[in-house]
Amino acid sequence: MQDPDFSEIVNLICKEDPRFDRKAYDFVRLGLDHTVKELRKRDAERAEKSRHVTGPELLDGLRVYALDQFGPLTKTVLNAWGVTKCTHFGDIVFNLIEYNVFSKTESDRREDFADIYDFDAAFVKPFEPTRRPRASGSATTEAFGAA
Repeated sequence: MQDPDFSEIVNLICKEDPRFDRKAYDFVRLGLDHTVKELRKRDAERAEKSRHVTGPELLDGLRVYALDQFGPLTKTVLNAWGVTKCTHFGDIVFNLIEYNVFSKTESDRREDFADIYDFDAAFVKPFEPTRRPRASGSATTEAFGAA
């Protein structure tokens, strides 16, 4: 069930900035939760305490979470929501910061979300078939008994 305050805030944001579907905001919120859990697991192994999630860490977490949720359709889904590059995730995050849904440190900037990865490389390439090198010579014809 959606938090009614979050839903209302996203409605307000979407009226002011209609570039992104409200589902993109839901996804970023859930993706942040996923990222925090994964960082806590990693940090527990290093005996580190909880800390702030940086822009690049969030982008990597969103990438992993998106691939897990949508598989080969990830780029299609994100594009349908108006998210076509990393900076769009940053815009969504900073929209949520402006409404006090997310918090930031003094060092957090929109530029932290710029050009961390290319959407095709991140969301399409993992599902492309890999090409195997062709065997040279007549290995194929020998296998079928041709001379």
